Amino acid sequence: MGYQSQMAERLSGYDVRRGESSISGLSSGAFMTVQMHLAHSSKFKGVGIIAGGPFRCAESFRGAAPVAADAFELGALAIGMTPLIPQMAPDAGDLAALARDAAGTGLIDPVGNLADHRLYIFTGRSDCVVYPDVVNRTREFYLYLGVNPDNVLYNDVVNAGHSIITDNLEDAPLAENRPPYINNGNFMQSHAILRHIYGVLNEPAEHLMGRLVRFDQREFFDDNKRSSMSDFGYAYIPSAVLDGRAQARVHVALHGCKQGYNYVNYVRGLPDTANQPPYGNRYITTTGYNHIAESNDIIVLYPQVEGSDGGDLQNPDGCWDWWGYSSPTPRNPDYYSKNAVQIKAINAMLERLGG
Repeated sequence: MGYQSQMAERLSGYDVRRGESSISGLSSGAFMTVQMHLAHSSKFKGVGIIAGGPFRCAESFRGAAPVAADAFELGALAIGMTPLIPQMAPDAGDLAALARDAAGTGLIDPVGNLADHRLYIFTGRSDCVVYPDVVNRTREFYLYLGVNPDNVLYNDVVNAGHSIITDNLEDAPLAENRPPYINNGNFMQSHAILRHIYGVLNEPAEHLMGRLVRFDQREFFDDNKRSSMSDFGYAYIPSAVLDGRAQARVHVALHGCKQGYNYVNYVRGLPDTANQPPYGNRYITTTGYNHIAESNDIIVLYPQVEGSDGGDLQNPDGCWDWWGYSSPTPRNPDYYSKNAVQIKAINAMLERLGG
């Protein structure tokens, strides 16, 4: 294999129930969850969105700066994350119209697929990174597109900061807004997401008997440097699926900014590797996905994105692309479509697994 690494294996295929895949993410991973969901809605059953805004919200005001790429980045910050006043928050109706237009031209799957999907949408009351009003617009966006309101679990009553929530005593206090954005709220949010999507599930396994696989991601994005994706991705394969005793479902779990396995802080455009934070694998190993996946025959796919600063690729915090940095033509970005390098890569991983 041209991309085979001595440090990572090739991602394998398994017996998977097609059409029953799901996806979730935090922050930039939540924005990417929405994009991936819209682009390939025929493959998914449901999604979990933690602190994420609606489809293409960074493009709300294309004239915000003389350079298109700068306008989208400013839009991501001032509209898609922390709007100064409610009138500046993303317009769910306008963005739903953009989604219908994209579906009409084949850039994403038909929006009619979404009607019976199950959505878990969460915003913490103390989140000062992505404001709760933005996340509420995500709920409105999906309702505009015809999702059954009875299938939407919307939670905005927990006093959480910008984080995925766990019951790990060593994690940050619930209301904190700081890396690694994994906070202790006395429940496993990953379990709540999967239970809402799939219904009644077995209790999480006490011990992991499957395999956490490190695989070579490069074949999925063809070593395209604009992808800002890491060399390696991860997947948890439950023991019964490994042994061929059970048919699997696939859940894609997307980390947020500063949460990739090899996140490095950039200082004046240079990676500060001497002070690399020691928490890069915690989204993969401590957020609870693997234990409930083991007892319910769910493969968990953890694609990885990394930081880049300098030149024309500005992504120092290792965020998934939801404003256009990976697009080869900034004036007409394709970051949200089936043609986008990151969406194509994640979809190819999902297809390889069998989902």
